Amino acid sequence: MQRAMTVVPHLGLRLQALPLALGRPLSRAQDVLRRTPLYDFHLAHGGKMVAFAGWSLPVQYRDSHVDSHLHTRRHCSLFDVSHMLQTKILGCDRVKLMESLVVGDIAELRPNQGTLSLFTNEGGGIEDDLIVTSTSEGYLYVVSNAGCWDKDLALMQGKVRELQNMGSDVSLEVVDNALLALQGPTATQVLQAGVADDLRKLPFMTSAVMEVFGVSGCRVTRCGYTGEDGVEISVPAAAAVRLAAALLENPEVKLAGLAARDSLRLEAGLCLYGSDIDEHTTPVEGSLSWTLGKRRRAAMDFPGASVIIAQLKGKVQRRRVGLTCEGAPVRAHSPILNMEGTVIGTVTSGCPSPCLKKNVAMGYVPSEYSRPGTPLLVEVRRKQQMAVVSKMPFVTTNYYTLK
Repeated sequence: MQRAMTVVPHLGLRLQALPLALGRPLSRAQDVLRRTPLYDFHLAHGGKMVAFAGWSLPVQYRDSHVDSHLHTRRHCSLFDVSHMLQTKILGCDRVKLMESLVVGDIAELRPNQGTLSLFTNEGGGIEDDLIVTSTSEGYLYVVSNAGCWDKDLALMQGKVRELQNMGSDVSLEVVDNALLALQGPTATQVLQAGVADDLRKLPFMTSAVMEVFGVSGCRVTRCGYTGEDGVEISVPAAAAVRLAAALLENPEVKLAGLAARDSLRLEAGLCLYGSDIDEHTTPVEGSLSWTLGKRRRAAMDFPGASVIIAQLKGKVQRRRVGLTCEGAPVRAHSPILNMEGTVIGTVTSGCPSPCLKKNVAMGYVPSEYSRPGTPLLVEVRRKQQMAVVSKMPFVTTNYYTLK
């Protein structure tokens, strides 16, 4: 049985959809797609399911992609991100383990504070981006990308075994929870009705375990992938549908899928691993130098430090930049040219911005072309059109920080 091929609007990826007749048995190839605890819930709510990073996930629901995007910016949307890898790192040497793999200063994190960090390799390339939270319960809570699930797990498990063999006290557990992202300016107003904790005391990149709409044992982290205020809720898998249904009872909340998630993160200037950053991209090239902890820079004790610190102190050949463009929508792999018509780089992500009503993109160009305001050209369908290097985020972010 053939799979329907779906090009997801603005996602920049050709995704293979599930069979059009969902009632038919899946072929062996299709059967390998993993399902989140909300799979049937998505179908019941009109979710259009596609294959993404080995999972069957909704690309959109009954509303259009643009309507979902704008609803998130004006109200709030609920995203199923249960495909992400969630792990706990336990033991007295948990920080030692994590700092042997990432560029961030994990030791300096306060209880229940998190940070975006990067797994790097010895060549300075980024193996994945991840969020590490130092919990008050005495473990590190780590969320990393589904597309790197096997690679990330093998990396962490390998380092656990290595340190254990040296006598270190460290272990790893995979967290078998669902993960729901409630994103948008009214997200915490909606959530506050179902929690006893005062969410005004939970700023961006902090986390707490609480009961949410009657579901105990939820970890609520004030973060997201849209540029808006919001939370990600790690919820026991058996209670995921109950929690999603409770959140949807508020008319502020609508379901949103992968298409809106992609255009929202692009407007916010956030990277998609495998497109905008990868194992051949360094944090300096990817304009992610801010993830490098000050103490870690001085100690140069993370993978690839010699390459990365040399780039910090010297001149890096290329950089990730934002672009605003005229004409037809710019997609990944479109060539970037200088005004003389010479190809100088490549677009890594691009879409029409529903908020700005113009095309936005990001890509890599030589450093001498990376200054905001620099005029360039992009090639779309063999036609050249104007583009300008632009500061990111394209749309102002609305993260909640304590004043």
